[in-house]
Amino acid sequence: MDRATVGSANRGRLQVEVRTVGHSEVVQPAGELDHHTADLLSAPLEAALTQGRSRLVVDCSRLEFCDSTGLNVLLAARLKAEAAGGGVHLAGMLPVVARVLEITGAEAVFTVHATVDEALSG
Repeated sequence: MDRATVGSANRGRLQVEVRTVGHSEVVQPAGELDHHTADLLSAPLEAALTQGRSRLVVDCSRLEFCDSTGLNVLLAARLKAEAAGGGVHLAGMLPVVARVLEITGAEAVFTVHATVDEALSG
């Protein structure tokens, strides 16, 4: 299993860990996903798609906040993944992030799982 961490000047606000599990790329953002940190999540999602990994699992279990910019990163990745024959699976969402998806209606366009293991087996 390959593993990497993406960092930046916003290191304290968002950390993103990436690992490959079988045919899936598991991306785990931890912290706050907003207009200041969105590129930290966008970059590894784009890299996975560029490398031919179109099944993306976003482990949201450590994502404490997500604004509209963060949501747009996830939606853009979803469109690109689906165009490549894959999809974006969200797993382990905390209530605050789940509420953002509920309010915006975005929960209807993502496959949502209780855990990463469930997402990987689906």
